[in-house]
Amino acid sequence: MKFGSKFFLTVGLITYFEVKEQQQIKVKKKNKTVFAIPVPASLQVSLVTGQLHTEGRGGATSEGLFPASQPHIPATNGVVLLGAKEDPDCFVLCHVSTMSNRMAGGRETCLTLIGFILTCLKMVASAKSAPEIPTIDQAYSKISNSITVEWATVPGATSYLLTAEDGDTVIETMVANSPGTVTGLKAATLYEITIRSISAAGRSQASPPKQAKTVLAAPILEVSSPSSDSILVQWEAVYMATGFSVSIMRANGLGSIWKENTTNTSLTFTSLEAGTLYTIKAYAWNANGIPGDDSTCNQRTSPRAPANIQVSFDSGALKASFSWALAEGAFNYTVMALSDSSELTCSTAFSSCTISSLQCGTEYLISVSASNDAGSSKSSSEVTLKTVACAPGRVTIQEDPPGHLSVAWSNVDLGDYYVVFVKSDDGLEVHCNTSLTQCNFLSECGFTYFISVFAYNKAGQSPLGDIFNYTTAPCCPSDINPVLVSSDRVEIVWSPVRGAELYETKAADGYNTVECNDTAPGCTLSALECDTKYNITVYSFSEVRGSNMSCTPQFITTAPCSPEIKNVSRDAFSMINVHWRSTNDDATYTVTAQGEKGLYQCSSMGESCTMRGLPCGSVFSVTAVAETQAGRSLPSYSVPLETVPCCPTGLTVTQITQSVINVSWTIGRVAQTHVAVLESHTGQSKCHTHQNYCLLGCITCGINYTVTLKAISATGLTADCSYQSYFSGACCPLGVKLYRLGSNGIRIYWQASRGSASYSTDLYGSKGIFTCTPSAGLSFCDVTEIPCGDVYTVMVSPVAETGLKLTFCPKKIYSGKASYDSLSKTNPELRSVN
Repeated sequence: MKFGSKFFLTVGLITYFEVKEQQQIKVKKKNKTVFAIPVPASLQVSLVTGQLHTEGRGGATSEGLFPASQPHIPATNGVVLLGAKEDPDCFVLCHVSTMSNRMAGGRETCLTLIGFILTCLKMVASAKSAPEIPTIDQAYSKISNSITVEWATVPGATSYLLTAEDGDTVIETMVANSPGTVTGLKAATLYEITIRSISAAGRSQASPPKQAKTVLAAPILEVSSPSSDSILVQWEAVYMATGFSVSIMRANGLGSIWKENTTNTSLTFTSLEAGTLYTIKAYAWNANGIPGDDSTCNQRTSPRAPANIQVSFDSGALKASFSWALAEGAFNYTVMALSDSSELTCSTAFSSCTISSLQCGTEYLISVSASNDAGSSKSSSEVTLKTVACAPGRVTIQEDPPGHLSVAWSNVDLGDYYVVFVKSDDGLEVHCNTSLTQCNFLSECGFTYFISVFAYNKAGQSPLGDIFNYTTAPCCPSDINPVLVSSDRVEIVWSPVRGAELYETKAADGYNTVECNDTAPGCTLSALECDTKYNITVYSFSEVRGSNMSCTPQFITTAPCSPEIKNVSRDAFSMINVHWRSTNDDATYTVTAQGEKGLYQCSSMGESCTMRGLPCGSVFSVTAVAETQAGRSLPSYSVPLETVPCCPTGLTVTQITQSVINVSWTIGRVAQTHVAVLESHTGQSKCHTHQNYCLLGCITCGINYTVTLKAISATGLTADCSYQSYFSGACCPLGVKLYRLGSNGIRIYWQASRGSASYSTDLYGSKGIFTCTPSAGLSFCDVTEIPCGDVYTVMVSPVAETGLKLTFCPKKIYSGKASYDSLSKTNPELRSVN
């Protein structure tokens, strides 16, 4: 036993001390070293008691219990021994504090712990009345680290000190009574056992020794379960052991015990139940067959591999759930999903678990192992799990020809077949199943189609890949309707079509192209050529797909060109002839004369036409319009037209005198002046006046005249108005003579003139008018019963066929103063007074 520089105390039975220069104190008994104490190089020895033999530079020997005769003597090796002369075998050995050489010669206290020394002195003093020495009845060992001692009780003893020595070490134990056990011993070691009784007066001498040997140590076991039905027990060799006994049984006490003896240091128990806790006990025996300590431990066999593995795959979440039958004794289960590129696991204490984040298009080998504190089972029989195929990639969409969509994609691993879903933006969805890598669909213009491709196998549907959208070309307008077609402009409209964001309208005539772009479903094409056939196409346009170039053109011909009136002429029959110039093909021309009196037209496919029946005295605006199947042209520039003045109505010819007549009329429309003409074979009489009458002289009586009247407008247009012939009045009779017929009668006689058929005579007096109409063919007329004494005016007038009497003939005055009886008697000629 080695000591440091701190205080240390050892008490024991010592024969003598031997201090040597090796700076070590050895305590010997019967020439056997018990223990050694290292001694520092500088030590102050204060007190030495007992028989002390010192070799070196310093030391002391003394009898009794007192301080040394030479205090403060430096000693290289030194201890303090306290004892009594009566019992030289009883010493108290005290190790004293180290002191520095520099302290020599000064006042120092040798013992650092005075109180402790006093305790030592008390112990020495107590030895004067020690109790009796006990006698050991037996000493034996049942445990490898202890020996049990039995003895007879010593009167007065309050405790006992057991000492076990094996030649190298001394082990002491204080016990109260018999039996007592010394522990902390070495296994399989022979010990010499002594005992001392202790009382308040002290302690006895040591008893006679008795030898006892500790039993073999227990093997230190290492156990494991290499398989589900075996346990391997291993241990290191045990000192003095010649054999080993190992037993195993179920920890719950059920079943039998299996015991094996062996000289080896390992043993395997087989045919055990899987997942079961076993208790293993082992001990060694020596050459005499005496068993040593036993070691006990528990070990569980590893579980069997789980059976009845079920796999449920969630294709949407790409995870799989696994379940199995519970294995006996398993604490935990581990599922391993192994593929060419990854290894996934899940662990659980239950009968199911789930592995997420599986990869699509992958084949996994699934194994399940159970484990407990003994280890893991073998993996179960592998189950194959094929996940859903990955979403097809490299998807291409083509529309060729229009109306046909072709969807193609790349092949994927584990894909048994494919389904393509095509959904239009109006909600209609169609799909296609195929084991190939292409599907064809009918498409419509102006739709956006959302396309997704899925791969399928027994595991289900592949994850959703990219959703592609494809917009077809916008529809072409089909109901193009020209609402206005003119000579230089075409206005067309159509119904809006799906997908069109803009409309491009082009009109081409083979030389030039006119374009119109608008978002509205209509367009007005202007600056076109008249009477020209245009190829008009309306293209629909979308920003995504561009223009739909498959739209069908429509041919529209512009309205004809406007004719140009070259002249307007009148013929002798008051017909209006209109002539024009035109460049149209197959056009019908309509000439319109429009004025206050109405509208008059004539039509022709040539370059002239004639209008009849225009009212006189009117002003017209004459225009010409060309018309074809394409439409009507704009009117030509207008040409003014003035018709001749209207002929007067109510023409009256009144004979004023035999050679003068008065022609009067109602002024016709527009007429400003008139020319009246009387014409016969004898000559012509004419009058030009701005009034509504005219006097014509030099008229020959009794002749038929032709009366004409010309109406002349302010612009000089003349209307020739012809009337029925006019018969001038008959000539006044010549040679009018009067004859008396008594007192109250008169005969009027005349000579018939040219042209007169009948005459009428009138006597105008203050007392009345007397008229006489002769018989036909006679040239006289008698007027009777006229009052006498009155003055009469007599006029013989020719009577026209109309019965009108001419009043312009000469008159004769007759005085009725004379009275005659009879005309036949005297028949005197009456004198007229002019």
